Amino acid sequence: MTTAQSIPLQTLRTTCAYCGVGCGIKAEVNVVGRAVSVRGDDEHPSNQGRLCSKGSSLGETLAVESRLLHPEVHGQTTDWNSALQAVAEGFKQVIERYGPDAVAFYGSGQLLTEDYYIANKLMKGFIGSANIDTNSRLCMSSAVAGHKRAFGSDTVAACYDDLDHAELIVLVGSNTAWCHPIVYQRIRAAKDANPQMKVVVIDPRRTATCDIADLHLAIDSGADVALYNGLLAYLAEHDALDQRFVENYTEGFEACLDAARQDGQNLQQVAARCGLPLADVRTFFAWFTGHDKVMTLYSQGVKQSSAGVDKVNAILNCHLATGRIGREGAGPLSLTGQPNAMGGREVGGLANQLAAHMSLENPEHRDRVGRFWGSTVIPSKPGLPAVDLFDAVADGRIKAVWIMATNPVVSLPNADKVKEALKGCDLVVVSDCVAHSDTLDLAHIKLPAQGWSEKDGMVTNSERYITRQRGLLAPAGQAKPDWWILCEVAKRMGHAEAFTYAHHSEIFVEHAALSGFENDEQHGLRDFDISGLSKLTREAYEAFVPTQWPINKTYPKGRKRFFGDGRFFTPSQKAQFIVVKHRLPVNLPNDQYPLVLNTGRLRDQWHTMTRSALAPRLNQHRPEPFVEIHPGDAQRFQLVNGALAHLRSVWGQMFARVRVTDSQRPGMVFVPMHWSEQYARKGRMGALVNPVVDPVSGQPESKHTPVSVRPLKAAWYGFALSRSDTDWNSDYCVKVNGEQHVRYEMAGTSERSWEALPEQIDSQQRWQWQLYQDESSRVVRLAAFDGDKLCLVVCAAPDHALALLPDRQWMGQLFAKGSLNRDERQQLLSGVAPSGQSTGATVCACFNVGETTIKKVIQEKGLRDYAAVGAACKAGTNCGSCIPEIKQILAIEAGKAKNHVC
Repeated sequence: MTTAQSIPLQTLRTTCAYCGVGCGIKAEVNVVGRAVSVRGDDEHPSNQGRLCSKGSSLGETLAVESRLLHPEVHGQTTDWNSALQAVAEGFKQVIERYGPDAVAFYGSGQLLTEDYYIANKLMKGFIGSANIDTNSRLCMSSAVAGHKRAFGSDTVAACYDDLDHAELIVLVGSNTAWCHPIVYQRIRAAKDANPQMKVVVIDPRRTATCDIADLHLAIDSGADVALYNGLLAYLAEHDALDQRFVENYTEGFEACLDAARQDGQNLQQVAARCGLPLADVRTFFAWFTGHDKVMTLYSQGVKQSSAGVDKVNAILNCHLATGRIGREGAGPLSLTGQPNAMGGREVGGLANQLAAHMSLENPEHRDRVGRFWGSTVIPSKPGLPAVDLFDAVADGRIKAVWIMATNPVVSLPNADKVKEALKGCDLVVVSDCVAHSDTLDLAHIKLPAQGWSEKDGMVTNSERYITRQRGLLAPAGQAKPDWWILCEVAKRMGHAEAFTYAHHSEIFVEHAALSGFENDEQHGLRDFDISGLSKLTREAYEAFVPTQWPINKTYPKGRKRFFGDGRFFTPSQKAQFIVVKHRLPVNLPNDQYPLVLNTGRLRDQWHTMTRSALAPRLNQHRPEPFVEIHPGDAQRFQLVNGALAHLRSVWGQMFARVRVTDSQRPGMVFVPMHWSEQYARKGRMGALVNPVVDPVSGQPESKHTPVSVRPLKAAWYGFALSRSDTDWNSDYCVKVNGEQHVRYEMAGTSERSWEALPEQIDSQQRWQWQLYQDESSRVVRLAAFDGDKLCLVVCAAPDHALALLPDRQWMGQLFAKGSLNRDERQQLLSGVAPSGQSTGATVCACFNVGETTIKKVIQEKGLRDYAAVGAACKAGTNCGSCIPEIKQILAIEAGKAKNHVC
């Protein structure tokens, strides 16, 4: 008999499924038990062995219970052939009747490069439409457009190694500590190694990233162009330009400088436009001027804007003017959001691109790709970018849409319109690995795709490292690779000759060959060239190690940086300065919607939570949708910390828990992006967000939406813990997956009869119920048992503060016990945790360390710094994202000790 101990473990190298940092993973795989444990790959150059809380938890997200396991057509389970035929026939009929532009694909940075390549080839090369876009439009398209305007190509010039050598690092619109934790830890380590290094954070919010900042510029929303135009003028005024670089390797500087001077004639004007103290602006400008090795890392706070491309170019202008590009420790670096957003850029995944960094609007490029693919129908005009694409679904121009590995009903702006558009669409096809999502539930045809642990192919991170993602487990149910699904549909649509791949390595080799096809001085050099991989054998493909592109005859082992030789990819081979002018966001606050909504990510969640919410420890730090608001605004709008708020905009509404904090600017509120209807009733942030986009890139303005916020007047607040999913009929309801239980945070606007709950939930009377109800305080605690085994707990009160008194963490731990004794049952109904059994709210998700535990080790051992706390209880010793919070606890405990002595 084979025992679990005798099953050999296989160790495989792969990549993380989350952000664009592209961390390498070593996975230990028990194939028989479908069990995977992960740790950072210390040989991968991008993360050097570190993983964040999300990456560390990947092994906890692989249960098949949440998976889509079989194809479905109109709600009926079917076989693959029938499902594929239904997709092919549906698309063919729409094309025959309305033309190729009546169909669309919407993909994802979660797709592998091979998947992306086939989707792009099928739509642009053989269907003959450019209506293929991706959720990468929402996170990096403004960077793409800015790079192309300045460099003539979508080229990322710098790399993570530069962080180790920089003298000044500027983080713009990026909560790096939470959104790209491994990059953040590399910056922290570099600063520890070189205490002279300066770090500047430019962000309206005081985020966890500010923990290592020497200067925080809490800039007005949308004022980045004004700041960087002011910087450019300052650089010129203080003789800080690299005249040799500007004269020899750039064009357009004088016009750009004139515009910058008009935008910000002096420091006082710049400070006023940006809403910043004059002294802080002067310090930033002086530091940028006085340090030679300057890196600027920018993310969604720059790109998700109606002026996102101009913001990117304003930053690039300053680096070009000082020659701080292409050199060790100096340059701009865009931090991308998804694991293969860069791979999607390589294959032309956006609606205005062609494969291998070629352009749809360039007739020579269309001819080249057409000859390579054997296609005669490549469209001559760009397709519809994401927001416009779903607008076209709404108004009937697009009759059939295929959505792959993404959840636009949650993530797109004006999300309610997207939802209604899909409800009215003639044919909605969704291929995904989950059984339910807000988008998948609207599909006519559901196709089970392989998940992260099963997919096999290539990804490219935000510093151009191409890495193998290796399948760890056999596919769940009938799940198939996305490239295979696409190829099979292509065959059934009559394009079999172009999609006959026996293995995904053949797709990658074709992709590599196209990157080098007519890529030379005679035809015009392109930045993306991996032709050195165009003859990879299957064995070499399997053994591929991370390498930065380009990979060709000139750079057979890759290249760290671009532009050190002063050679760019414009027709003149010179970089272009771009004239940009500060302009206000499109929608401004008004009497009806007086606050500005800013949005973003959390430390422990990912996109719309279809994967990350499956890991219980990732749900504990911030378990509910929340709205952060400044104390002055909270008082103005009668909002109480911990209570519930009702947010509205012109486009939609949502409910959220109130977090009052002075880290938020007055006049602005912050809401995280992650919750869907699957996890939070009326918790979709996308329903609020305005659909305005950048006119060049089409990237939505997710950081600036006028909203109103008022208290949600609830008659009762409460929570429930249950061993299984339960449908709670409450106005506010948030689902939180825990260990061996599910937690629900709830509130209702009308009174509820708790005495009737046992019959409603347990109609067959299987359980024994215990009820505590205080008539005077209207506090209720209710528990259900199967013998001595706890099945359900409900706690409710008329006020949110009373409802928060019972310790959810302690109650959740009781579900791991096989039975409860009499004392434990009494403690449960009393709502008070026994001494020492409460861990408190989670602070460190990597090691599941709670606030109470951290306070205890601080008090007992007299600890004074976060490193000592880590040594005592491991908190903060993995990805380090919780270190700022640990520091806050240390400061509070130190204050208590001081007051006690006094």
